[in-house]
Amino acid sequence: MFNSLIILILVLCLFVNPCLSDPRATEAALICTNKTSPMPQRQTYISNFLAAMNTVTPLIATQRYAAVVNGTGNTTVYAFGECMKDLTKNDCDLCFARCKTQILRCLPFQRAIRGGRLFYDGCYLRYDDYYFFNEVLSVQDKTVCGAQEFVGNGSVFSANVNQLVMNLSVEAPKFDGFSVGFVTNENVTVYGLAQCWEFVNGSDCEYCLANAVSNISSCTPKGEGRVLNTGCYLRYSTEKFYYNSTQPVRNSNQGSKLAITLAATSSALALLLVIATVVFIVRKNVLKRRAEREQLGAMLATVNKSKLNYSYEVLEKATNYFHNSNKLGQGGSGSVYKGVLPDGKVVAIKRLFFNTRQWVDHFFNEVNLISDIHHKNLVKLLGCSIAGPESLLVYEYVPNRSLHDYFSAKRMFQLLRWEVRYKIILGTAEGLAHLHEELETRIIHRDIKLSNILLEEDFTAKIADFGLARLFPENKTHISTGIAGTLGYIAPEYVIRGILTEKADVYSFGALVIEVVSGKRNNAFFQYSHSIIQMVWNLYGIGRVCEAVDPALEGQFQEEEASRLLQIGLLCVQASAELRPSMSTVVKMLSDNQEIPQPTHPPFLNSSSAEISQSRPSRTYNSFPESYTHTSGNNSTESGIEPI
Repeated sequence: MFNSLIILILVLCLFVNPCLSDPRATEAALICTNKTSPMPQRQTYISNFLAAMNTVTPLIATQRYAAVVNGTGNTTVYAFGECMKDLTKNDCDLCFARCKTQILRCLPFQRAIRGGRLFYDGCYLRYDDYYFFNEVLSVQDKTVCGAQEFVGNGSVFSANVNQLVMNLSVEAPKFDGFSVGFVTNENVTVYGLAQCWEFVNGSDCEYCLANAVSNISSCTPKGEGRVLNTGCYLRYSTEKFYYNSTQPVRNSNQGSKLAITLAATSSALALLLVIATVVFIVRKNVLKRRAEREQLGAMLATVNKSKLNYSYEVLEKATNYFHNSNKLGQGGSGSVYKGVLPDGKVVAIKRLFFNTRQWVDHFFNEVNLISDIHHKNLVKLLGCSIAGPESLLVYEYVPNRSLHDYFSAKRMFQLLRWEVRYKIILGTAEGLAHLHEELETRIIHRDIKLSNILLEEDFTAKIADFGLARLFPENKTHISTGIAGTLGYIAPEYVIRGILTEKADVYSFGALVIEVVSGKRNNAFFQYSHSIIQMVWNLYGIGRVCEAVDPALEGQFQEEEASRLLQIGLLCVQASAELRPSMSTVVKMLSDNQEIPQPTHPPFLNSSSAEISQSRPSRTYNSFPESYTHTSGNNSTESGIEPI
């Protein structure tokens, strides 16, 4: 069987272009506008943006480009995406999946920046707050030159570049806005690609590429050059980077002969290399698919063993076919709906939109990690469905939404009394202590924040959303992993060095405590000097920490309890992970009159800034390639990027 596979590969290699799959997901430039949404419009604009991205994705998958308009009035979002026309469908999907996650760097949720474009070498994505589908050039257009100069005959190289880009600019408008090719003279070869976006017509394509030609000449003698225009893309390189080109761009006879000679002398070596590589990749993919089948089998076994399986049709009917009137909210990983099962039981149903690797991981985490865990302060997973068009997770319904709803700028719900706040903080601590210390294998949640603390009818706190959780074996001192979580809640050692321990959850808990007591969000997206953590630290230093308590309480709180809670919060957000208490210790501090140690300074403070403040993050981090937004089981207005 294996010998037959090799023979088949040998035959195929004689007829196909020997280029391996590459989505070219290398960032050329990220260009963000400086326009921001007024405060009342921010949440709507962000929701419209997420909905636009959800619409663009399937269109890219089917037709390789998409132009979408979502929303009305001042919160309308216009979005456009397109892949380079030489990419395969699979590479297009991979490139765009990466592009879609990284465009979020233009959208700090604190300000809702209203426009951005991201150029990858394989795809392009733009969103804005106005109709831009008739634009060809703009002031934001950019020329990006490589770092390394061409080594060799510089004058011949520059002449080849000029000839190549001129020819590409002429050819592309004639062939559906796309052209690739190369020019060879005097042993110097330059490769290039030109593409006009789908909304650009023929004459505008000529105009856009003519502008690109004039700008890209400034890059020589650099070995690489790109022009990133509103309506088109032009690139040259000393390396062949495109696919499906069998003919060079028109060139002198001498250059063509030389290109043919070079191709003939190198084809045998290239063929052998490709054969060896393809065989390796095929075997690797076979083993990978086998492992994935085993993982899926394990998931199915888990579902069946735990009697977690729900019929997709039953859950669909429970939500009235996912009707908007039952929608509790939406996040990047999907939407959450209120549902009523045939037996009258009210549940929350999370609908995961995409069948990407990230959602498989998210789904597998939820089912594997918490299906058998029962604790009064953890949201209970009731079941799931994996047989329908999308994956569904079913949770117990928690009627009082999430903590975020009580501390958002709009104050949508009732004011939480002091006794209720204390109860919520204690319950959250007990839930984390159970995950960290009372299970056979420890679990690190990685995304403790206001929106992931749900509230029962009696305001019992329940920790939700285990999509980012990680098992933490007893024999490990830490886990080295990609960064995930929400800015303002991520521990410094995790941000800077990728070192994950249960003390990362302790840090997140400390930030949450300070938010709940003060009634203020931890504004840590850009200005650390204005964060609530620094304010509390400064007041603590001068013996006036109770001044940080939420003024909306109008003094209706116990000063000693408030002082202790804020001191515990500061203890949990200390820069040194070793100095932070365990969650079981925190529970004792909250339950008993146990003495609380003096905290040291938190990280990222401008006063006594220390080395760590110079390394503070400027974005929300996530290790997943496709996307990094997550929705809590019963509350879904939030995502992995927390709107600070």
